Amino acid sequence: MSEMDQSLKQRAIEIRMLVLDVDGVLTDGRLYFDDAGNEMKAFNTRDGLGIKALQQCGIEVAIITGRTSAVVTQRMEQLGIRHVYQGCEDKLSAFMDLLQVTGLEAHQLCFAGDDWIDLPVLSRVGLAVTVADGEDLVKQNVHWITRRNGGEGAVREICNLLLSAQDKQQIVLDDILTT
Repeated sequence: MSEMDQSLKQRAIEIRMLVLDVDGVLTDGRLYFDDAGNEMKAFNTRDGLGIKALQQCGIEVAIITGRTSAVVTQRMEQLGIRHVYQGCEDKLSAFMDLLQVTGLEAHQLCFAGDDWIDLPVLSRVGLAVTVADGEDLVKQNVHWITRRNGGEGAVREICNLLLSAQDKQQIVLDDILTT
């Protein structure tokens, strides 16, 4: 591994929780509304499997998002994500609450965000990540950028990075192959 790869791996080894933004990270960032005004979002199933794999290996997952959506509540319940902060214009306050509730330290968290509102949290975590189509200013202030866009498997890349760095990928594969 190159020096940069080794630095990234070391950061990833320390992670005990993955914290995700929703719009632009778990989704493509577009907002869909039907004629009745109901909001719809598209989530990538591979991201979901990656999240489940992290949870299986003892890495918790949390959500901090600026918008409030029943669709997000439903999807997070399906994925078994207990720490869900919605409607957070001040994501840093939610992040500080998350640290207090979990007892984790900031260096043990990986946060993935894509826009300016995410910068206060990105600047405090052990592993700051953005997606390939994240804002340029955000890209300049993170440790790693996914190859995929938000909503198109970027979260799965992050999950795979953490599992691989912590030598936990085989645990998940073994469980799938012996089921």
